[in-house]
Amino acid sequence: MTLRPVHAGLGDFFQAVGDFFDSLGDISFGPLAFGLACFVVYLSLRARAYFNVIRAAYPTEHVEFRRVWGAYIAAYGFNNVVPARGGDLIRLFLTKSSVPNSSYPAVASSFAVEAVFDASMAVFILTFAFSQGVFPKPPDFSDLQAFDLSWLAAHPRFTLFLLTFLAVGSLVAFALLSVRVQAFWARVKQGLTILTDRRRYFREVWLVQFCGWLFRFTAFWFLLEAFGVGGSVRNVLLVLGVNAVAALVPFTPGGAGVQQALLVKVFAGAAAGATVAAYSVGQQIAIGATTLGIGFIALVMIFEIRSFKEVIRAGKEERAAEAAAR
Repeated sequence: MTLRPVHAGLGDFFQAVGDFFDSLGDISFGPLAFGLACFVVYLSLRARAYFNVIRAAYPTEHVEFRRVWGAYIAAYGFNNVVPARGGDLIRLFLTKSSVPNSSYPAVASSFAVEAVFDASMAVFILTFAFSQGVFPKPPDFSDLQAFDLSWLAAHPRFTLFLLTFLAVGSLVAFALLSVRVQAFWARVKQGLTILTDRRRYFREVWLVQFCGWLFRFTAFWFLLEAFGVGGSVRNVLLVLGVNAVAALVPFTPGGAGVQQALLVKVFAGAAAGATVAAYSVGQQIAIGATTLGIGFIALVMIFEIRSFKEVIRAGKEERAAEAAAR
């Protein structure tokens, strides 16, 4: 009984993929190219904001923006082809290797700084999305037949148990580490240094991320136009709402399945079913292919690495060397 929605979700997803390839001739490639260009600018501005986070954590070290940018783009591209945000491991290693005298705890904790802006925007976006009458309420997520979201929504007790287990486990781990490894916590705090200066954080991180968000908004506007759904403020905010929900359950590459199911539901009355289905996977394919390609170029040109596997292998070797040294 629990496998039925998963199988149905897979069937719907691959049907949408078929609709996308069937409608290739109807795509407006001018708006598509412009939308993808805006999306790359969005990621570059996000990378710049993160670069400012790293500079605050390591003010005496020389850090090159192009290496931080390359790590950011490569990680985003890899996240579109592997589940559970596996690209973040690539970003962790590449960023750490780009910052002299840095540590993994500090670099890893610095990732959390971005979440402050994301949370502040998600409140506004999701409030708008749920007020439009087309966005499904959380109890209805089980009817979407997405790969992971529907299963979690259909089993609220297990979901509550999982969240509680993760929260308690995190607290226990933090308590143990705080007692045994004081140096670890000092490094974690180092990655969050910029949050202690609110004016600098707002100027160098929040505002830069907001500028990037405006480019992301523009990107989805033109992607909606390219696939024939129609760009508007309302439609773009609904797409951003879908992305916010999909980010909560990153078990599939790029949120595949969750995004597709939600987009089909949200835009059911805005355009023909095949058009919406084609858009629901078309934007993921277009963004995924673009960022993966640019990310691979960044690996080769900036880091002189020929494959994503080589990044993972190099990261493991460095960690093993550090452990042996200790």
